[in-house]
Amino acid sequence: MNLHSVRPDRTSGPEFRTDAAVDRSLREAIEAAGRAPSMFRLEPWRWQLNSHQLELRADQTRQLTAVDPHGRMLTLGCGIALDHALVALAASGQWASVDRFPVDEPGLVARIVPSGTYEPTATDTRLLRAMTERRTDQHPFSSTPVPAGTIDRLRRMAESWGVYVTELDPECLVDFHVFTARAGELGQSQAAHQGEVAASTRRRIPLRALCPEGHDLLLPGPGEDGGARYLVLWSPGDDPASWLAAGEVTSSILLDATVAELDVSPMSDVVETPISRTLVHSLLGNRGYAHAVLRIGMPVADQPTPPAPRRAAEDLTPVDRGRC
Repeated sequence: MNLHSVRPDRTSGPEFRTDAAVDRSLREAIEAAGRAPSMFRLEPWRWQLNSHQLELRADQTRQLTAVDPHGRMLTLGCGIALDHALVALAASGQWASVDRFPVDEPGLVARIVPSGTYEPTATDTRLLRAMTERRTDQHPFSSTPVPAGTIDRLRRMAESWGVYVTELDPECLVDFHVFTARAGELGQSQAAHQGEVAASTRRRIPLRALCPEGHDLLLPGPGEDGGARYLVLWSPGDDPASWLAAGEVTSSILLDATVAELDVSPMSDVVETPISRTLVHSLLGNRGYAHAVLRIGMPVADQPTPPAPRRAAEDLTPVDRGRC
């Protein structure tokens, strides 16, 4: 199933809603986007509702310059939030067009313009519900295999964004876990990471959250992780447009997996530094640029993961500029 085909990123539908109804859907989309995951839970995005349109901007004040100097992870996080917002709009029956990185607006990541209505599908509703059900699970997964055809479906879905999915084969996994541990040693110190994160979020981040999620760093749990699959998201380009697309793909995979009763653990820290990106790049056969690694598998039934805390929607949305 190509989930991108059910996003409201299309031309106008046959009917239009009142401005008040459009704004209500846009505010609901902002609230839904607040459930999007992000590196260290920073939620580095801001929304602006203007003239019945929605603008997404990167929140530079929440960028970790030591960890993410070029804004790769910041932009990828914005892509996840953007896709979450589009899923919510689709579920409300709202068509919309999306202008990514408008040339007339420096610093603007995307502008969402509602353009009509349609009847939401069952898939739209399931994906919206998946936002509240989804959890980032760092525990070992079950040894039950991921259902046949799942990875191929996700691969086809990603390619509609110009992003490619490569699965690490068993022979690569040993090197992968060694590489992630080595990247953590050669990268910037964990203490410096923790200090910057704590200053940005005003809360203490567990040291484990700042370490590469190698096989030996999974949280304790009953699963054996034998059925886990490791997917690298990459693209031919290494620029903001590619990072944003990778974020949108990450969101789609997270929600699709949740609908399919699978769990996904994003491993953004694995491609966080130039050294670690180079190591993952070598596993890809030195083709393209890696943006994220996702661990996907069947969850252990008796091991629920609690929801992560989120910022309130009003904290992510500046006051409207009086044109709505």
